[in-house]
Amino acid sequence: MFGRYEGGCRENRTSPPGLFYDILVRIRQPPKTVCFLFPDFVLISRFFSLSLRLLIRKVSITKMKQEDDIKKAIDVMKNGGIILYPTDTVWGIGCDATNAEAVAKVYALKRRDDSKALICLVDSDDRLQRYVRSVPDVAWQLIDAVDKPTTLILDGAVNLAENLIAQDGSIGMRITKEPFSHELCYRFQKAIVSTSANISGEPSAQNYCDISQEIIDGVDYVCESRRQEHKPHTPSSIVKLGIDGQVKIIRK
Repeated sequence: MFGRYEGGCRENRTSPPGLFYDILVRIRQPPKTVCFLFPDFVLISRFFSLSLRLLIRKVSITKMKQEDDIKKAIDVMKNGGIILYPTDTVWGIGCDATNAEAVAKVYALKRRDDSKALICLVDSDDRLQRYVRSVPDVAWQLIDAVDKPTTLILDGAVNLAENLIAQDGSIGMRITKEPFSHELCYRFQKAIVSTSANISGEPSAQNYCDISQEIIDGVDYVCESRRQEHKPHTPSSIVKLGIDGQVKIIRK
């Protein structure tokens, strides 16, 4: 028979789980005899309990900050502003991809010719289909097969700002899986422009610390998320797909 001692008496238990369950529920104020019998167990349990509470609190605070960050970024874009935000590749300049005036601000900030189309981010397959007349089957095959962020240049762009679409009617689209940019796209419910956070011709900003002050001062909102990161990031691969199924790799 299994049991425990408390106040000099023995309380019988029919199975070991009963003993350990009793210890677990009394961890905050365990009997002295339990501490005597299982000192290491009690200390370890207390340690992990405290660690878990601290971790949950940290995750909760981080989530709250991210949600507030996303809300502010969305408010700016809804009002025609431009933002700096982390993506699934390098840091990007973004705006509402359906707002021609906002897109023009991005071109001006980057000092880029508006004949050079910009890339858009979306959060899902369904969203992608809203901006292209007909997505070729090979596009879905590529999306499922690649493990690196890959931008697809697709013909027949629709429902986007005219100055965002290339002269041949194509548009660069990418479904982001990175948590922050994915949530931003999901909450915004529209495609978001994503062009590297640099003056045209200068190196891309892999991390926030690489972004020039001119770019930072030129946007309406700078996202707080992932500012402390110092990791190597590279631009996405770019693949152009024709309606006839023709595939052309623009950037590996």
